[in-house]
Amino acid sequence: MSDSPAARLQKLFEGHRLTPTQRRIAHCMVRGAAEVPFLSSVELAELAGVSQPSVTRFAVALGFDGYPALRRHLREVAPAERPEGGRQDPYNEYQQAVQGEIENLRRLSAMLADPAPVQEAGRLLAGSRPLPVLGLRAASSQARGFAYFAAKVHPDVRLLDEGGSMLADRIDAAVAAGASALLCFALPRHPREVVEALDHGRAAGLTVVTVADSAFAPVARHSDLLIPAPVGTGLAFDTACAPMLLGRVLLEAMADALPDAQSRLEAFDARAASRGLFVE
Repeated sequence: MSDSPAARLQKLFEGHRLTPTQRRIAHCMVRGAAEVPFLSSVELAELAGVSQPSVTRFAVALGFDGYPALRRHLREVAPAERPEGGRQDPYNEYQQAVQGEIENLRRLSAMLADPAPVQEAGRLLAGSRPLPVLGLRAASSQARGFAYFAAKVHPDVRLLDEGGSMLADRIDAAVAAGASALLCFALPRHPREVVEALDHGRAAGLTVVTVADSAFAPVARHSDLLIPAPVGTGLAFDTACAPMLLGRVLLEAMADALPDAQSRLEAFDARAASRGLFVE
């Protein structure tokens, strides 16, 4: 797959933050990789179901002067003429998205070969009473999932998954109650409120631990300890398997740093059994 036209196109799109409309164009191009270098901007727009100016903006987003420059580039990396039933890419667009996430998990695994940053994060999170967990918009599900499980081993977890004027108030309340650290999940597209909240928290004395899609994410300089986990960009909306798994790894590291984590889990299991919470 590595030298197929579709794979070359996928590589061209990697590293670019594209809008949903631009991703739609990209997916259309990947599906018709052998034909695309021979299409006009109007033809590509029609094929993707978007406007012609959207195709032009897409080319500019990739770093080209316009669509003609993009098409010239595609002709350099694609077959010189339209293939007549040549070998097809073994993966369809959905499989390509899964393969991309598998690669992201491999990158996360390689990063975790040095466990020191995660262990330090676990120590910071375990020592914060209460522990505010921030995640807005696309990252809200990551924050909510972490907070749900963290509450089983940590005595006071406070989920911050809604923006607005009260967000700073809730951070202030956590600081007043004794919080020393804040865990932030920050995923594209990065809300301005998250950056403002991190600045507010640090000014109030919190140590900010952040899970972000990249070490160069906009939240990087507003964090004390950032641990990156890449997101998948092969579909119209980002996929976040690696950030989710990193969140579970941080849970493990935090539990390891909490001396009463096991007893809390056992107490929860006993309560759950007595209440019949789960179907066995």
